[in-house]
Amino acid sequence: MKVEFLFDFGSPNAYLAHKVIPEIEERTGAKFEYVPILLGGIFKLTNNRPPMVAFGDVKGKMAYEMKETERFIRRHAITTFKFNPNFPVNTLALMRMAVAAQEAGQFAPYVEAAFHHMWEAPKKMDDPDVIRAALIESGLDADRLIAAAQAPEVKQRLMANTEAAASRGVFGSPSFFVGEELFFGKDRLGEVEEEIRRAC
Repeated sequence: MKVEFLFDFGSPNAYLAHKVIPEIEERTGAKFEYVPILLGGIFKLTNNRPPMVAFGDVKGKMAYEMKETERFIRRHAITTFKFNPNFPVNTLALMRMAVAAQEAGQFAPYVEAAFHHMWEAPKKMDDPDVIRAALIESGLDADRLIAAAQAPEVKQRLMANTEAAASRGVFGSPSFFVGEELFFGKDRLGEVEEEIRRAC
């Protein structure tokens, strides 16, 4: 059974899902496959818009979303989350480096570092100097990853991931597939777990 987590570091909800995924893996024995996508590309391909744009003028909508986030954090005892004051952050470089880190065998530590510097010790992670300093701080080979992210094949793979996601019905991040069953949003993780158990 293939279980996929399609994510962009720029989504706070992707970070929160990332913090909960290990609990589901432990309970079910499933292993989530992390798939880097570019959320801006998804929005363009699906004619979607960020929630702050789409719902910003709806009275009470964003305040309610904040309350739901607070409930999720409390429910899962997440103590590390800090909203990034630089939000929204252009994550093109970060997502290309995620693909480069996969190919270099550094994916897991890179994912932890990128989420940490976005949503735990938040920084302006679309500033090249800030990115480099953050990755060095996390013990990663920053210069190698930055250079690798510029390779045409890395750029193409991120684009291919994003286009494939949109073709499968993905319109935002975080999204999950259990087999070919699509689930959207951190609040669907309970249903993701149920589907894993049903499919197994």
